Amino acid sequence: MKDMNFEETMLKLENEVKKLESGNMTLDDSIAAYEEAIKLIGICNKKLDEAEHRVRILTETSDGCITDMPFDLKDET
Repeated sequence: MKDMNFEETMLKLENEVKKLESGNMTLDDSIAAYEEAIKLIGICNKKLDEAEHRVRILTETSDGCITDMPFDLKDET
């Protein structure tokens, strides 16, 4: 599972949630799907934290300060 990128992990998480929401699973299967979803959430959070760290490195100024300016797509148009 560690080899999956963020998008693949999110897709797998969405599939687990859909299975849980269907209501067609046994209790044991529901618990297993829930455990899998929790693991996937952890992986997604870790990947997002790593991405945030990389962006911070890229936005560090020459004097070592980090510019925490919000990203706004409106400014890009």
